[in-house]
Amino acid sequence: MHPQIERLRPALLSLAHEIRRLARQAPSAIDSPGLARPVGTGSGDVTFGPDESTERYLDDWFGEQAALAPLSLLTEDTGWRHRGPGQVEGAWQELPDSDHGGARIVIDPIDGTRHLLFELRSAWTVIGAAGPGNQPPKQSDIEYGLVTEIPTRLAGWARELEAKRDEGCQATEVPLLGQQAQAPRSLSPPDDARVDHGYFPFYAYHPDVRPASHEIARQFLDRLRKQEDAQIEHCYDDQYIASGGQLALLALGQYTMVADLRPWLVDPEGNTTQCAKPYDISGSVLCAQEAGCTVGNLEGLALDMPLDTQTPIGFVAFAGPETQNRLLPHLAHVLTQ
Repeated sequence: MHPQIERLRPALLSLAHEIRRLARQAPSAIDSPGLARPVGTGSGDVTFGPDESTERYLDDWFGEQAALAPLSLLTEDTGWRHRGPGQVEGAWQELPDSDHGGARIVIDPIDGTRHLLFELRSAWTVIGAAGPGNQPPKQSDIEYGLVTEIPTRLAGWARELEAKRDEGCQATEVPLLGQQAQAPRSLSPPDDARVDHGYFPFYAYHPDVRPASHEIARQFLDRLRKQEDAQIEHCYDDQYIASGGQLALLALGQYTMVADLRPWLVDPEGNTTQCAKPYDISGSVLCAQEAGCTVGNLEGLALDMPLDTQTPIGFVAFAGPETQNRLLPHLAHVLTQ
């Protein structure tokens, strides 16, 4: 891992932990129903109330770190920004681009805001880090991934996934109520090529494209039943509004596969739908891959998207290569019909 990323690692961990604290302190939509509505639109997605406080903290963090060494940062709110040390100690200044010799960081402070707003389930902070470069990075440039859980207010623990390229992925259970921290463990989800008795979600966010997504899932599971003798009543669904969170669950062994086909789906009027963006999943992709999962496109090739706020992203991810080798041909057959 590049020394610039290694230097930033403690600051990135501290950043994720403070974002979790701020997000859990924010009022929920149960407490204040008006919070269920967006308060603005950023470069890549809408912004809710809890996003605002974390974005302000992130901007302060960015300035503090840039005063120490040059740094580029991509967020959904503003896109890429570049800063470096200013003329006086402790100050920072804007830089024209990433050709400054410092790290390039991609972050989604709260991935899964909607679930968290209603106290339904966790959100996640998703961070990916690349070493120096004179242009915006691609996914293959990411060397470090950090995915930190933001659980609901009743939770006493949070999970944290951390990966370095070619060094595997570790998970730590972090106490939130004063308990003793658990020792990190290496992640290796069961790659047993199962065809049932697990979670096989096909994600469809917008109602208009759900019929198309559900029909693909139906045909896929029907092939598993007929050709693999799968008990499809034990192939479970999960509509989790957190793309980075979906990949975290895959790495943790809770999903067998997950398909987000939104860029390739159209509604009855021929319109495309709202899709994930690269900042949503960049750190999670590396964590899942380093845990042994496969995360790729419809051809099974690894994702290598440009890291920006606009590129629509879909993926098909499996618990490992054996699971992919058994399941992906069935999905490919359905998609070519």
